[in-house]
Amino acid sequence: MRSVARAISLVEDGEAGARALIAALFAKTGKTLVLGITGPPGAGKSTLVDRLAAHLRRQGKTVGIVAVDPTSPYSGGAILGDRIRMQAHATDPGVFIRSMATRGHLGGLAAATAHVLTVLAAAGKDVVLVETVGVGQDEVDIVSAADVSLVVLVPGLGDEVQALKAGIMEIADVFVVNKADREGKERVVAEIQSMLSLSSKEGHVPEIVETVATDDRGLDTLLAAVDRFLDQADRSGQLAHKKRSQLEQQFRDALTTRLMQAARERVLSQAESKRLVDRLAAREIDPFSAAEEVVTKMGLQA
Repeated sequence: MRSVARAISLVEDGEAGARALIAALFAKTGKTLVLGITGPPGAGKSTLVDRLAAHLRRQGKTVGIVAVDPTSPYSGGAILGDRIRMQAHATDPGVFIRSMATRGHLGGLAAATAHVLTVLAAAGKDVVLVETVGVGQDEVDIVSAADVSLVVLVPGLGDEVQALKAGIMEIADVFVVNKADREGKERVVAEIQSMLSLSSKEGHVPEIVETVATDDRGLDTLLAAVDRFLDQADRSGQLAHKKRSQLEQQFRDALTTRLMQAARERVLSQAESKRLVDRLAAREIDPFSAAEEVVTKMGLQA
């Protein structure tokens, strides 16, 4: 557990050796199921993750939990609310919990999430649960990390279901109506069904599963829905396509990072960067032309 924690800290902080570590671990990955849990604040995502972890452990599976928390304005680290709520698993060697700060990264995930998932997969975790920060309709980056995306909603959202339609509502592989013992459950289910009926997407229609996570109700049904989605996605080739797209995105992110590093090392010193920004502020040059100058100095122009 300590070695896993140290490896995650290494890749999360981008310390020297992180690239070599990922290169060494990458071939050992690809078998772990990654479940993404997203949705608006107050939907009960943390409780659902906590109870799913307990349920999976009773099935004999090892579990990793990545809880992406807001960034502390004081320390720059994660506000560890999720990990505090999951202390029941703290002494279980079959569960590894990590809170990560977004550090200004939009989309509900931290920038290093993919690398953390690589470490947990190489460590042999059967399932990794990734809980996003809960920021609203732009919280869609989970698609680039998870095999199955669960969108969690609760009664009482009212018209917010429609407001979320353009964002996280469209990424769901399975919908979870949590706190289903509350009044208004039927309305939430009806609004999701109405949205799905208007969707232009072909193929898989996301199931809607009702849960009461605090009482462990509906978890068997939820995991069965996940299994049905995985079976259908595997047979249709959707799962392979999703995994390939995720790897392509990781490649693009790594390339962007490496090119920026090379630019800083070769031509974009702190002083040069400041000079370019000064010229931008004075409207002497536009952002595309500034980037072209850097590319030209690196000898990479077309």
